[in-house]
Amino acid sequence: MTHLLLAVIYLAFISLGLPDAVLGAGWPVMYKDLHAGLGYAGIVSTIISVSTVISSLNSDRMTRRFGAGRVTAVSAAVTALSLFGFSAAPRFWVLCVLAVPYGLGAGGVDAAVNNYAAVHYENRHMSWLHCMWGIGAAAGPYIMGWALTDRTWRAGYLTVGALQVVLTALLFLSLPLWQKRPDAGESASGGSLAPPDVLRLPGAIPFIATFFCYCALESTAGLWAASYLALGRGVGEQTAAGWASLFYIGITAGRFLNGFLTMKLSDARLVSLGAVISAAGAAVLLFIPGDAFAVAGLILVGLGCAPVYPCLIHATPAYFGADKSQAVIGVQMAAAYCGTALIPPLFGLLASHVDVRLYPPFLLALAALMFALHRLVARRSGQGDRPHP
Repeated sequence: MTHLLLAVIYLAFISLGLPDAVLGAGWPVMYKDLHAGLGYAGIVSTIISVSTVISSLNSDRMTRRFGAGRVTAVSAAVTALSLFGFSAAPRFWVLCVLAVPYGLGAGGVDAAVNNYAAVHYENRHMSWLHCMWGIGAAAGPYIMGWALTDRTWRAGYLTVGALQVVLTALLFLSLPLWQKRPDAGESASGGSLAPPDVLRLPGAIPFIATFFCYCALESTAGLWAASYLALGRGVGEQTAAGWASLFYIGITAGRFLNGFLTMKLSDARLVSLGAVISAAGAAVLLFIPGDAFAVAGLILVGLGCAPVYPCLIHATPAYFGADKSQAVIGVQMAAAYCGTALIPPLFGLLASHVDVRLYPPFLLALAALMFALHRLVARRSGQGDRPHP
């Protein structure tokens, strides 16, 4: 039964990643149809992120009350309904309204499933679970590219919504499996921690700041890849939508490999290595022209992003204790989505008012900042090169 539940959690991570890159892939066409500006994608992304912050900050209380399984299944259902709404949105403001339930659902799934996996499964599974997220995230732009070739962006959202409904149904059917294995929050003594209490934990602030920086990098890279390729490098819109998925393919392949690397290297070393590789990919985009190097740069940025999120999540129970991990991860998710809410719109302003070709140096700066923040975390925690069990 344990392995069956693990399989369901793998599907949950696919469900979590599937819609994430669809907006960025379709936006070069969507913004014209919805009579919006190019930079307005950042507004939708911000609303989603703010809503996700709200649900993440409440994740400890909700999971203790209802359990990770119920929170995950209901949140996935809300996300699926929101995606169907996206497909029918007649104007940009409708997209903004629907972004609220979408963000609430995504945040519920993210915090609950990540903590459950960090507490109950080994580090290699955490990397491979996030590899499944990458499969979902990489599939989204391909679906949108297919829709833009012969149909419209609305067909892309309909397809993703239908797939999300199937995955949601599987999550509801799996609820008895979750109930047979108690959540860390349910089995631990004591009440939930409020966000200010989490921030007072030793080392919490730099650890959470690293999450902020990482999600700023990942979300900016994913959201604006297609627009950068189409408007900054002259790639066709349909081709740009497909190539945008290369970033997520890099993440997916990197997380598959990272599952094996965790047996040899510590979480801290893998995070630092990832930051360096992301910076190298951004440098390729910045300094070397040509379509082949655009492809290589996006893949490298994705490969570098691969180990950061799962390794930081997996380290949380060890740093702060399993009884506090749901509360800490909830605040981490909130900080991460604050990065998603604030930084991509900032780049949207730069793209609209300065030049979309600022995309590579912007990513390079974020990767360098993430590296510096994480080195501070690693020094304070005393992490070496030991493999994690």
